[in-house]
Amino acid sequence: MAGLTVGFFDFMERGGEVLWGILALTVLLWWLVLERLWFFRFELPAVRQQRLDVWQSRPERASWYAMRQRVQLISEVDCAMASHLKTITAFIALLPLMGLLGTVTGMIQVFDVMASLGSGNPRAMADGVSAATIPTLAGMVVSISAIPFATHLHRRHKRELRLLGERMGHA
Repeated sequence: MAGLTVGFFDFMERGGEVLWGILALTVLLWWLVLERLWFFRFELPAVRQQRLDVWQSRPERASWYAMRQRVQLISEVDCAMASHLKTITAFIALLPLMGLLGTVTGMIQVFDVMASLGSGNPRAMADGVSAATIPTLAGMVVSISAIPFATHLHRRHKRELRLLGERMGHA
């Protein structure tokens, strides 16, 4: 276990300071994805049923006022489902950009080494090259791995909204 910890911190050090920002965004991204998966699996059924019960308890469902209440009930469920979905999408777009920032800062390190020691010292330039490539790789890997989850969540949101509308009857 100690070797794994040392390996992690060595990797983070080689990737430069931007890699810590990528790690923070990654933790936030996956926290939000897991929270949304939890919501859709365990909390949405109760939220949906509560709104359906309100709709079903109405004595009439055809008036203008009833249709406005129907729209409101569907919108409440929509807002509950859509929470954090745009943030997840934004983080997926932001992570490769953070990787690109790591590339730029790593190349600045390489150029600094070249300016002070010349280009004849490849070992001195290796730290900058690592700092240039590792964040790019990390940002892209996390972003690409999160895309299927974000797609699933967006599709589930649309499907649940459509089913709720059908269960409340079409306007």
